[in-house]
Amino acid sequence: MSYRTAIGALSLLYLSCNGEFMPRCLAYLTVLLMAALLLAAPLRAADLGPLIANLAEGGFKDTARAVDELAATGDPDAVPVLSALLEGALYQRKSDKKIFRAEKVGRELQLFDPITGAPVDIVGKRAAEKIKVNNRLRKQIRGALGTLTLVSPDPDQRRNGADAVFKTPAPENAPLLRAAIAKETDEAVQRRMQRALAAVTLRHDSDPAARIAAVKTLGSFTDQEVRGVLSAVLLTDQDGSPLEADAQLRAAAATALAEVESRLEFWAIAESIFHGLSLGSVLLLAAIGLAITFGVMGVINMAHGEMVMLGAYTTFIIQEIIRATNPGLFDYSLFIAVPAAFLVAGAVGVGIERGVIRFLYGRPLETLLATWGLSLILQQTVRSIFGPTNKEVGTPSWMSGALEFDSGLVLTYNRLAIIFFALAVLAILMLLLRYTAFGLRMRAVTQNRGMASAMGIRTGQIDALTFGLGSGIAGMAGVALSQIDNVSPNLGQAYIVDSFMVVVFGGVGNLWGTFFGGMSLGLVNKFLEPYAGAVLGKIIVLVAIILFIQRRPRGLFALKGRAVEN
Repeated sequence: MSYRTAIGALSLLYLSCNGEFMPRCLAYLTVLLMAALLLAAPLRAADLGPLIANLAEGGFKDTARAVDELAATGDPDAVPVLSALLEGALYQRKSDKKIFRAEKVGRELQLFDPITGAPVDIVGKRAAEKIKVNNRLRKQIRGALGTLTLVSPDPDQRRNGADAVFKTPAPENAPLLRAAIAKETDEAVQRRMQRALAAVTLRHDSDPAARIAAVKTLGSFTDQEVRGVLSAVLLTDQDGSPLEADAQLRAAAATALAEVESRLEFWAIAESIFHGLSLGSVLLLAAIGLAITFGVMGVINMAHGEMVMLGAYTTFIIQEIIRATNPGLFDYSLFIAVPAAFLVAGAVGVGIERGVIRFLYGRPLETLLATWGLSLILQQTVRSIFGPTNKEVGTPSWMSGALEFDSGLVLTYNRLAIIFFALAVLAILMLLLRYTAFGLRMRAVTQNRGMASAMGIRTGQIDALTFGLGSGIAGMAGVALSQIDNVSPNLGQAYIVDSFMVVVFGGVGNLWGTFFGGMSLGLVNKFLEPYAGAVLGKIIVLVAIILFIQRRPRGLFALKGRAVEN
């Protein structure tokens, strides 16, 4: 007994009642309907059984025909069967020719019911034979899965189903799409279904007006796949003659293609801006601490990159401790790592200032050489403790994934988080320098060290705390960089030169200058890379900064003050 049998019985009973629902007939109808509902699942399984068996009969063409028959049922129970076939997990047991989904367990196969997934048996590998598929059949299966998921209660599944049908626009999918569009309540999913229906119509409909309307519908979308479909209409033969004979259709496709490409170019620029801001945020985080130490103390700290590296390794240690003691806290590991990295790098910075740099003030060459030597010592120390290989730093779930738009624009959560983190660090630092006693003293030392000392400010203590603050911020930058870069002893070396470029270009010691310098260099680098390449692009930027400094030695934003200007 099947659905068709049940419907036929209901129809015959209705006709025998002369089209009138008399009490007796109504009772019969109710009983029969309840029986059909109770037996729905078994009936569907029984209906699908022969169709599933056909998947293993004959060659690829016979399998393709069986796939179409399964898709035509519209039964969601066919989804796990076709999914297993697509994944190469569908087997036929040789003893009774039955079909199962199978998983390898050592040298044996665990067999599961292809519909319910219930375990059935364990057999040797030679007792079952895999149902093979080729690339053409895989494409057809994806399209069949798309049609079956068009009626799924999950909007994401319906959207994925519409996309699958778009990629395999079979003519039999058109009625299913029209029915799905009429029932769809989610506007975004409905749009994807209309896109799929337009692709089916363009390829298979014989009505010129309908095909032109489909081209116009496709022209309202902005993605690379639609551009490929429209470009196919304009293809020409080897002798230059168009493959599509309809001149009006080609003209409509050319107009729609131009509109799509124009929008794609706009979104490509938007993506470059996002990547430029992301790179600028990384440069800002790496340079903001250097701007403080260089601007206040005049110290060229070549070990600044190693403060970034210490922050990244602090993140690694925090995550390892959480994995070993309380894995449930892993999503909060970065919130723990940020203050920890600030304290570790800040303490090392204070130690460097008190132990080495304070004896070398006024001797820039010796300071440069000393801090370069310290950077080598810190690198080798970390290499000896953790090894020379990269360390894995995990990404919390809230930073995984991305915002994806139909235009192809992808905004990854980790880079969005770094942009906001960099802006937050900059804002907090500016508030600290402007509205706290420490910030007031630090600005006084920056503008006129002698006068500040005469007013009773302990300039040596301010130097130590300032160096520790700059180093601590570099450690926080290491936490952010651990999410987008390899954590290794050489991590800081990749950013030290760029950090100095940002500070000098923006204006030594000026936080606004560091912000504009970092963002400007990030944007310029990302817009130059497609044309000049990454290496040549950096060289062009470096030459441009050298020429700029020749005209404005103090950078974009120069500090004001008697001592500074002397």
